[in-house]
Amino acid sequence: MTLQKMIRILLVDDHPLVRDGLRARLEAVPTFDVVGEAGSAAEALEVARLQAPDLVLMDINMRGQNGIEATAEFRVRFPAIAVLILSMHDKQDYVAQAIAAGARGYVLKDAPGKDIVVAIETVMSGGIYYSAALAAQLARPANVPQEEALTTREQEVLRHIAAGESNKQIARSLDLSVRTVETHRLNIKRKLGIEGQAELIRYAVQHAPEM
Repeated sequence: MTLQKMIRILLVDDHPLVRDGLRARLEAVPTFDVVGEAGSAAEALEVARLQAPDLVLMDINMRGQNGIEATAEFRVRFPAIAVLILSMHDKQDYVAQAIAAGARGYVLKDAPGKDIVVAIETVMSGGIYYSAALAAQLARPANVPQEEALTTREQEVLRHIAAGESNKQIARSLDLSVRTVETHRLNIKRKLGIEGQAELIRYAVQHAPEM
């Protein structure tokens, strides 16, 4: 019999009762191992350094550095650790900012308990996961004017942006230089009338064809 690899999880939320509930729920799954808890971004980074989890389940609202800022820091300091956002906020701006910061998924706190399990398994398999309510929102048309048609290559870049990849990752996937990817990003934003990175991520998540 082949033993399944345990998924090592770090819980980050500034409410101890929330962490207690999450721990109980997750430790009921045989392949999940909650290796640590943290009530702040600074504490999370220290626990991650000591415990080397596979995945961080991250809240957004915390005292001091928020979860999106912490996610960006995790991406730089611990790029091998996946970050999954678990939040009460269902606004598309939060989702776009989280994915832009490096999160591999976004689950709502009021989603069914099984969603968190599926989300963790999806993320650890290399995918990106959104709660069903968020996926429905992201499928709605955006009010972004499409002034010019995107080229085939720009559409490919957009798909990889939607998957949360960095310029370096996109360049490697498409066998391009990082500078070329940056140029494609600029052209996409110019054609669509988009200014900020968060808006570009949101548009990509809503409109990019599936990979």
